[in-house]
Amino acid sequence: MATRANPLKNNASKFAFLTMHPPPGYVAGLGRGASGFTTRSDIGPAREAGSMEDPASDLHSNANSKEIEPEQFQDPENETGLFAGTVYDRDDEEADKIYDMIDDKMDERRRAKREAAEKKSQEAHLAANPKIQTQFSDLKRSLAHVSEEEWGALPEAGSLTGKRRKNNTRNDGKSYVVPDSVLAGAREKNELSSSVDDDAGVATPASSGNTTDFREIGQARDKSLSLRLDQLSGASGSGSASTSAGTPSSTQSSNDSSTFTPSTSNATGTSTSVDPKGYLSGLNSVQLKSDAEIGDIKKARALLESVIKTNPKHAPGWIAAGRVEEVAGRQAVARKVIAAGCDNCPKSEDVWLEAARLNIPQDAKVILANAISHLPQSVKIWLKAVDLENDPKSKRRVLRKAIEYIPNSVRLWKEAVNMEDDPQDALILLARATELIPSSVELWLALARLETPENAKKIINKARKTIPTSHEIWIAAARLQEQVGASSNDIDKLVNNGVGSLRSSGALLSREQWLKEAERVEQEGSPLTCAAIVKATIHHEIEDEDKYAVWMDDADSLEDRGSIETARAVIAFALKVFPERSKLWRRAAELEKQHGNRNTLTDILKTATQNCPKAEVLWLMLAKEHWLGGDVDSARQVLGDAFNANPSSEAVWLAAVKLEAENNEIKNARMLLNKARLQSSTERIWMKSAVFERQHGNSIEALKCVNEALTKFPTFDKLYMIKVGLLDGNVDGGGDDNGSRSNNKEIRDTFAAALKKCPQSPTLWILSSRFEEKMGVIIRSRALLEKGRLINKNCDILWAEAIRVEERANAGNQAKGLLSKALQECQTSGLLWSIAIWMEPRPSRKTKSVDALRKVTDDPTIIVTVARMLWMEGKKDKARSWLSKSCKADPDNGDHWAWWYKFELQDGTQENAQNVLESAKQAEPHHGEIWQSVIKDDANIGKAYNVLIKQTASKLS
Repeated sequence: MATRANPLKNNASKFAFLTMHPPPGYVAGLGRGASGFTTRSDIGPAREAGSMEDPASDLHSNANSKEIEPEQFQDPENETGLFAGTVYDRDDEEADKIYDMIDDKMDERRRAKREAAEKKSQEAHLAANPKIQTQFSDLKRSLAHVSEEEWGALPEAGSLTGKRRKNNTRNDGKSYVVPDSVLAGAREKNELSSSVDDDAGVATPASSGNTTDFREIGQARDKSLSLRLDQLSGASGSGSASTSAGTPSSTQSSNDSSTFTPSTSNATGTSTSVDPKGYLSGLNSVQLKSDAEIGDIKKARALLESVIKTNPKHAPGWIAAGRVEEVAGRQAVARKVIAAGCDNCPKSEDVWLEAARLNIPQDAKVILANAISHLPQSVKIWLKAVDLENDPKSKRRVLRKAIEYIPNSVRLWKEAVNMEDDPQDALILLARATELIPSSVELWLALARLETPENAKKIINKARKTIPTSHEIWIAAARLQEQVGASSNDIDKLVNNGVGSLRSSGALLSREQWLKEAERVEQEGSPLTCAAIVKATIHHEIEDEDKYAVWMDDADSLEDRGSIETARAVIAFALKVFPERSKLWRRAAELEKQHGNRNTLTDILKTATQNCPKAEVLWLMLAKEHWLGGDVDSARQVLGDAFNANPSSEAVWLAAVKLEAENNEIKNARMLLNKARLQSSTERIWMKSAVFERQHGNSIEALKCVNEALTKFPTFDKLYMIKVGLLDGNVDGGGDDNGSRSNNKEIRDTFAAALKKCPQSPTLWILSSRFEEKMGVIIRSRALLEKGRLINKNCDILWAEAIRVEERANAGNQAKGLLSKALQECQTSGLLWSIAIWMEPRPSRKTKSVDALRKVTDDPTIIVTVARMLWMEGKKDKARSWLSKSCKADPDNGDHWAWWYKFELQDGTQENAQNVLESAKQAEPHHGEIWQSVIKDDANIGKAYNVLIKQTASKLS
């Protein structure tokens, strides 16, 4: 029996519509008037109910949204989805700001740590993978210190292809077939022929078998070119001139045909004869413009045409349009344009002046006359009209006409006064000018300068009342008083009154402005007025604690600018305020010594010793000036007063001894030394006593004095040097052994004791080494210098002496090794760098000197070395400049002055050599290797600086 199917069971899935998605746009109960809504139990955002009337839109939207959007799975607490349909009000905005502030605060708290981590990771990444620019950054930074000379010395980068091919000697195993023509030519090269081929003609030199020298051809071509350029330059002095083939440009005017001589050209188009003067003048007259310039002119012309058409009253537009036409060479068009500008802008003086400039003088006069009818108050137009006149009479007539129109123009009155030849006529004009323009200071001062002193005084007083705020009138009044012979007190009172009047009027100048006025007055030749201005105004605007420093700076800057009287006035006023400053008195004395005379210098020093009696230097300077002036008695009197003020002064005792010794008063000098050793027993006085006895031939007494001094001052190295000199007068390693053999042991013992007591004295180590070298014990000499270098670190003179010892022993390699070590230890030693330069071969000395100057920029020894190199190369001007620079850098080194004198004596003039001697005498040098050996020689005692410089120059090599 067949089973009947259950229809409900077969269609079970058909009625499960509650689990299915509703159709698009479906809303339950929409037919009964219901509307869609969403409750809190719903998950996700509410959606707008669709309309049954527009189901197609929903269908379309669902058809396109096949992909699942991430917003469907957002957190239900997320306000983006939860409150998507709500209004964003002020409370929400405030809440967002608070949350943003909290986020920023939290981010700021962790920022330092995060940035440090990021920086560390970045540095690690860069260290592992460096960029090319970072690898060469140090080299790029070093390029900033490359000088222009080094850039210029860089070789040009050329092609290395030929060089590589030339140096490529490897055999690639390739072989080439020689052409038959080469073989035939080699066969016929030396073959003799007795017949001549009619078709071939006469054989050329190329077929004779001789090789062509292209080098000689190039030299001949260069020589021919240089000769041709010299011929073209001619007498014009403007260098080489280039010529062009063909005819001159068609733009040349007929007026220039007389000055322009066209060149004749041969078949190749090269110039054979040129008139230099006519050719150059012709080039000046021809205006050739490139396509770019022509295009720029066209653009400017179109632009300016638009400007003057849209705004015809714009004067600068007309002027610019006229100048464009002038630049284009269209002078007539430029005049028409500027004439139209005058018609459109009759009240613009610039347009009228431009029109007068573009026209010839006859037409310019007519133009300016028309301009005056429109602008009678224009000073520029009147002055231009005056310039167009040729004779002085016409100029005066135009100026007076202009003054009638513009009576209050100071410039016109000044021009009218300058045109007058008669002083009386000028006085009349100035008197009238001051009546019409009483506020012009220039006119009042000009009138006062032309009047007599009595009338000038009246005029200035009247001007001072008329213009109470003018400082120029007060200064002019002070200068007038100085010219008539008034005392400095009267001038000071007048300037003080002027400063007070200006202060009450509110027109007082600043302190710097007053100093500039003082400098100007000094340049005009009124020193008393200059000093009065300084006295009245130098203390303005300065605090009491800053006065001394500010005034010293002012004096230095004024002296540098050449305002000596102003600097002297500043120092004089500072001395009144600070009379107890000895340094200030010395500054004043130095100023007088350089720019004054001996009388003023002695007066200042006398006043200085009265105000600063404890300043030994001032007493010594005064005594020296009396002695140099030939007044020995006054010098003795000064030193006596110095003894009373400073009874135990070492410097005063030694100065008195030197004064007596220089005047051959040996007994008095010895007596003074004995008293000095008793009253002021210093190591220097004992040393001078021994030197004095040695210089005057009493060696036994000198040695006794030295031994006694060594018991008192065992650590004074110069006493040991004097004792060694007394035992053996020559220990410098450069002469004969004058001492006896019995003294050698005593000399060694003296050096041993000296080096034990004074191990920090490099000179003792050097003298001991030289003594051993002279005795022939070179090994001991080296050992002493090495021990001295161990004790005295970074001592360049010990290294230099060790190098010279090796050079004298003919050990060049050892000397170079020592020099290398010395430069590593003393990298900034000018002495060692100088030795390094001279040890180089001559071609490489310049490179070494550049390295030395880079390492030690302003060292005087390096500067002298470079000067000597330039002298050897024949560059005299540069050598003189470098020698002068070295003496300015270290004026206390006598060797530098001697080198300069030797240079001027051999390759300079006698006048320059004498100037060097005078400069060296003023500098009074005390140091220098050769210089000290000359001045300390007993045979040179009492000799002048000129003689000592000459002797030092003769010993230089």
